[in-house]
Amino acid sequence: MVSRLDDIGMTDPAPALPQASAQRADWLRVLARAVPDELAARAAPVLADYRFETLRAPEHGLVMVRARIGNTGDRFNLGEATVSRCAVRHRASDGSVVVGVGHVLGRDTTRAECIAGLDALLQREPLQSLLMREVVEPLRAVRLRRDRDQCARTEATRVRFFALQPEAAT
Repeated sequence: MVSRLDDIGMTDPAPALPQASAQRADWLRVLARAVPDELAARAAPVLADYRFETLRAPEHGLVMVRARIGNTGDRFNLGEATVSRCAVRHRASDGSVVVGVGHVLGRDTTRAECIAGLDALLQREPLQSLLMREVVEPLRAVRLRRDRDQCARTEATRVRFFALQPEAAT
Protein backbone atom coordinates (compact mmCIF):
# COMPACT_ATOMS: atom_id res chain seq x y z
CA MET A 1 0.00 0.00 0.00
CA VAL A 2 1.39 3.40 -0.96
CA SER A 3 0.60 6.29 1.34
CA ARG A 4 -0.26 9.81 0.27
CA LEU A 5 3.14 10.96 1.54
CA ASP A 6 4.85 8.78 -1.07
CA ASP A 7 3.52 11.15 -3.72
CA ILE A 8 5.29 14.14 -2.18
CA GLY A 9 8.75 14.77 -3.58
CA MET A 10 11.31 15.02 -0.80
CA THR A 11 13.78 16.83 -3.03
CA ASP A 12 11.28 19.05 -4.82
CA PRO A 13 11.17 22.67 -3.70
CA ALA A 14 8.76 23.17 -0.84
CA PRO A 15 5.46 24.73 -1.85
CA ALA A 16 5.21 28.40 -0.97
CA LEU A 17 3.43 28.92 2.33
CA PRO A 18 1.29 31.94 3.04
CA GLN A 19 3.27 34.65 4.89
CA ALA A 20 1.65 33.96 8.29
CA SER A 21 2.24 30.21 8.02
CA ALA A 22 5.85 30.68 6.96
CA GLN A 23 6.45 33.06 9.86
CA ARG A 24 4.86 30.62 12.33
CA ALA A 25 6.91 27.73 10.95
CA ASP A 26 10.02 29.86 11.42
CA TRP A 27 9.39 30.71 15.08
CA LEU A 28 8.39 27.10 15.86
CA ARG A 29 11.67 25.94 14.28
CA VAL A 30 13.67 28.43 16.36
CA LEU A 31 11.87 27.46 19.58
CA ALA A 32 12.23 23.71 18.97
CA ARG A 33 15.98 24.04 18.27
CA ALA A 34 16.63 26.41 21.19
CA VAL A 35 18.97 25.44 24.00
CA PRO A 36 16.65 24.18 26.78
CA ASP A 37 18.10 26.41 29.52
CA GLU A 38 17.97 29.50 27.32
CA LEU A 39 14.39 28.74 26.28
CA ALA A 40 13.29 28.29 29.89
CA ALA A 41 15.01 31.49 31.00
CA ARG A 42 13.44 33.58 28.23
CA ALA A 43 9.98 31.99 28.34
CA ALA A 44 9.33 31.74 32.09
CA PRO A 45 8.73 35.47 32.72
CA VAL A 46 6.44 35.71 29.69
CA LEU A 47 4.37 32.59 30.31
CA ALA A 48 3.87 33.38 34.01
CA ASP A 49 1.56 36.27 33.08
CA TYR A 50 -0.88 34.16 31.02
CA ARG A 51 -3.21 31.23 31.58
CA PHE A 52 -3.53 28.32 29.17
CA GLU A 53 -6.01 25.49 28.86
CA THR A 54 -4.44 22.14 28.00
CA LEU A 55 -5.87 20.56 24.86
CA ARG A 56 -3.30 17.79 24.56
CA ALA A 57 -1.32 17.12 27.70
CA PRO A 58 2.44 16.89 27.17
CA GLU A 59 3.24 13.35 26.06
CA HIS A 60 6.00 11.27 24.51
CA GLY A 61 5.68 9.39 21.27
CA LEU A 62 7.57 8.06 18.29
CA VAL A 63 7.80 9.24 14.71
CA MET A 64 9.18 7.29 11.80
CA VAL A 65 12.12 8.98 10.12
CA ARG A 66 12.13 8.33 6.39
CA ALA A 67 14.91 8.85 3.88
CA ARG A 68 15.69 8.25 0.23
CA ILE A 69 18.50 6.17 -1.22
CA GLY A 70 21.03 8.65 -2.59
CA ASN A 71 18.58 11.46 -1.76
CA THR A 72 16.62 10.79 -4.96
CA GLY A 73 15.97 7.04 -5.01
CA ASP A 74 13.48 4.79 -3.29
CA ARG A 75 12.21 5.70 0.15
CA PHE A 76 13.04 3.61 3.18
CA ASN A 77 12.35 3.81 6.91
CA LEU A 78 15.54 5.00 8.54
CA GLY A 79 14.33 4.47 12.10
CA GLU A 80 12.23 5.94 14.84
CA ALA A 81 12.79 9.11 16.83
CA THR A 82 11.30 9.99 20.21
CA VAL A 83 9.30 13.23 20.30
CA SER A 84 7.36 15.16 22.91
CA ARG A 85 4.29 17.17 21.99
CA CYS A 86 1.73 19.42 23.59
CA ALA A 87 -1.20 21.64 22.55
CA VAL A 88 -2.67 24.50 24.57
CA ARG A 89 -5.42 27.06 24.11
CA HIS A 90 -5.20 30.71 25.13
CA ARG A 91 -8.36 32.77 25.55
CA ALA A 92 -7.77 36.53 25.48
CA SER A 93 -9.78 39.04 27.50
CA ASP A 94 -11.74 39.92 24.33
CA GLY A 95 -12.84 36.27 24.02
CA SER A 96 -10.71 35.36 21.02
CA VAL A 97 -9.05 31.96 21.14
CA VAL A 98 -5.75 30.73 19.69
CA VAL A 99 -4.19 27.29 19.87
CA GLY A 100 -0.48 26.78 20.32
CA VAL A 101 1.46 23.59 19.64
CA GLY A 102 4.89 22.40 20.66
CA HIS A 103 6.93 19.49 19.27
CA VAL A 104 10.51 18.66 20.24
CA LEU A 105 12.83 15.74 19.67
CA GLY A 106 13.44 13.74 22.82
CA ARG A 107 11.55 13.25 26.05
CA ASP A 108 11.24 16.84 27.25
CA THR A 109 7.57 17.49 27.95
CA THR A 110 8.32 20.70 29.86
CA ARG A 111 9.97 22.19 26.79
CA ALA A 112 7.10 21.07 24.52
CA GLU A 113 4.60 22.75 26.86
CA CYS A 114 6.69 25.92 26.97
CA ILE A 115 6.87 26.05 23.16
CA ALA A 116 3.11 25.51 22.87
CA GLY A 117 2.43 28.46 25.20
CA LEU A 118 4.83 30.72 23.32
CA ASP A 119 3.32 29.64 19.99
CA ALA A 120 -0.15 30.64 21.20
CA LEU A 121 1.05 34.04 22.38
CA LEU A 122 3.08 34.67 19.23
CA GLN A 123 -0.12 34.33 17.19
CA ARG A 124 -1.54 37.39 18.98
CA GLU A 125 -0.76 40.55 16.98
CA PRO A 126 -0.23 42.85 19.98
CA LEU A 127 2.32 40.45 21.52
CA GLN A 128 4.02 39.16 18.40
CA SER A 129 6.60 41.88 17.79
CA LEU A 130 7.53 42.06 21.48
CA LEU A 131 7.96 38.28 21.77
CA MET A 132 9.89 38.10 18.51
CA ARG A 133 12.29 40.76 19.79
CA GLU A 134 12.59 39.52 23.39
CA VAL A 135 12.39 35.73 22.98
CA VAL A 136 12.67 34.35 19.44
CA GLU A 137 15.45 36.52 18.00
CA PRO A 138 17.78 36.12 21.01
CA LEU A 139 17.24 32.34 20.87
CA ARG A 140 17.98 32.37 17.14
CA ALA A 141 21.22 34.31 17.79
CA VAL A 142 22.33 31.83 20.47
CA ARG A 143 21.64 28.88 18.14
CA LEU A 144 23.49 30.50 15.22
CA ARG A 145 26.48 31.23 17.44
CA ARG A 146 26.52 27.61 18.73
CA ASP A 147 26.23 26.26 15.17
CA ARG A 148 29.08 28.52 14.00
CA ASP A 149 31.27 27.43 16.91
CA GLN A 150 30.53 23.75 16.19
CA CYS A 151 31.41 24.22 12.51
CA ALA A 152 34.68 25.92 13.47
CA ARG A 153 35.61 23.07 15.85
CA THR A 154 34.76 20.51 13.18
CA GLU A 155 36.70 22.36 10.48
CA ALA A 156 39.76 22.51 12.76
CA THR A 157 39.90 18.70 12.79
CA ARG A 158 39.52 18.21 9.03
CA VAL A 159 42.28 16.18 7.42
CA ARG A 160 43.12 17.09 3.85
CA PHE A 161 44.79 14.39 1.80
CA PHE A 162 46.53 16.31 -0.92
CA ALA A 163 47.19 13.16 -2.95
CA LEU A 164 43.44 12.74 -3.32
CA GLN A 165 42.72 16.31 -4.34
CA PRO A 166 41.69 16.66 -7.99
CA GLU A 167 44.49 18.07 -10.10
CA ALA A 168 44.00 21.52 -11.53
CA ALA A 169 43.62 21.62 -15.30
CA THR A 170 46.66 23.11 -16.99
